[in-house]
Amino acid sequence: MVKAHVSPNELVAGRYRLLDVVHRETNRVSWYGEYVEDTGAARPCLVTRIGLPADQGEEKARQASDRVLRMSETMARLCPGRIATVVDAVEEAGSLWTVTEWIDGLPLAQLIEQKGAFSPARAAAIGLQLLDVLEVAHGEGITHGELSPGQIFVRARGPLVLTGFGLAGATLAPRVAAPAYASPEQARDERIGPAADLWALGAILYTMVEGRPPYRDRDRPESTLKGVDRLPLRTPLRAASLTPTVQGLLRKDSRERLTRTVVRQSLGRVLDEDPHAVMQAPRLKRACAAARYVSPRWSGRAMAAGTALAVVTVAVAALAVTHQLPDTDDTAGGGAQPRPSASAATPGEDAGERDSASPAPSTPAAPSPSRSAASSPAASPSASATAGTLPEGYRVYHAPQGFSVALPRGWKPLETALGADRAYRVTFGAAGDPRTLAVTYSESAGPDPVAVWRDNVEPDLKKDEGFRRLGDIRAVTYQGYKAADMEWLVDEDGTQVRTFGRGLLLGGHRSFSLRWTTPAAQWDKNANREAQATFLRTFRPGSAG
Repeated sequence: MVKAHVSPNELVAGRYRLLDVVHRETNRVSWYGEYVEDTGAARPCLVTRIGLPADQGEEKARQASDRVLRMSETMARLCPGRIATVVDAVEEAGSLWTVTEWIDGLPLAQLIEQKGAFSPARAAAIGLQLLDVLEVAHGEGITHGELSPGQIFVRARGPLVLTGFGLAGATLAPRVAAPAYASPEQARDERIGPAADLWALGAILYTMVEGRPPYRDRDRPESTLKGVDRLPLRTPLRAASLTPTVQGLLRKDSRERLTRTVVRQSLGRVLDEDPHAVMQAPRLKRACAAARYVSPRWSGRAMAAGTALAVVTVAVAALAVTHQLPDTDDTAGGGAQPRPSASAATPGEDAGERDSASPAPSTPAAPSPSRSAASSPAASPSASATAGTLPEGYRVYHAPQGFSVALPRGWKPLETALGADRAYRVTFGAAGDPRTLAVTYSESAGPDPVAVWRDNVEPDLKKDEGFRRLGDIRAVTYQGYKAADMEWLVDEDGTQVRTFGRGLLLGGHRSFSLRWTTPAAQWDKNANREAQATFLRTFRPGSAG
């Protein structure tokens, strides 16, 4: 297994800083990281380290990097909004490091670990989304070959996102990581095709409903692969109507596995039995037809390495299963938020004793207007209220106005200002702490978040003593919404303070903005970086009133 022994102060390939581990599985570790530009600015990214076989060799390692980049570009073009674009891939210290756009979501494996088994209907809903992507890939002669719950990211809004294309065949190993999800033909080191992905889909469905993989990870990958090849399948106990599909996909002989068409029909029937559990998403082909392509590019060394970031945004209706990920803390005051729907289990419930056919209630959310994972918030998954853990001392505060955000110990609303048309601003802080977070709601925002900062906010800020904007106003996508970031300096009572602002448009002229302010001299302190990341990661917008 890959060991996460890299110092947080080290820069991978001289340009990627590792901040927090997102997920671990056999021979693969993913971090929330930052791409550190020559200017000192940082952009969020997902950095994954995969151990290469000892006999791989330098030339093979370079070919592996090239293959991952090329395959990612191809799949991102074929499945806009469904694939995390790889922006860099390098070999260093015997490992392959892949860098993707930051994904504003959680690995499916993490959700299963936190919440236990899913209901068959929710598993089927995720299975259908995976099948959408696999159908497109297989139609182009592309096999994923590394599919596992760690490669699937479930987002708060919008369709799930896949990583890992291009790893299969990039090394000498039959399977690079997560051997418990390898197909028997991979375990035997035979040539693989689409049937290997269908086996992995079956193993993932099994894991979602049972809370464990069909074949357990053993001490050595070789032992795990031997078990996949030779041991009989443990009969699923909680799959209910999903059982025939799971068993049909996990047949040892690839020629006997269910076809994609049969799998789609079977998963559809499972959903039909529980129509209130999820909302079915539009087919991927319809979503692709509505795609808009934009091509911002990264500057700095990543581009010098020959990688270009093509951001694809697509308007799609999301499955209810991906609309709301679970909060982890009780309200600190105010109204209650909608409860999670990403998994059927509830906190503290033993997944082994619950009725897996009984789904948890889901709360439909508005369709995601666009998606650009590269522009997701610079936020640590470990700081997420939806990730099951928060930095020590933080708790989720549910504001009476409807929004929620995780705050440090001792922080509370210091001031609430009301404006016209139900507009308001809530400023959070603590006595003796010079830092503040201001959350503003408005119902008079224009359609361009960059223009809101430039035309509506900045003219007033220029009246403040010592005002200076830092860099450009940057258009981003945040939690599926159009958004923009701006940073600036001003002088307050003889002290220079620095503010990061993020504004997001909810539609219908409604908007939120977050302004994180600290003394400029303390901006880069670890505690302040952690606070900003936590605010951005855990903020959940609500509506006024």
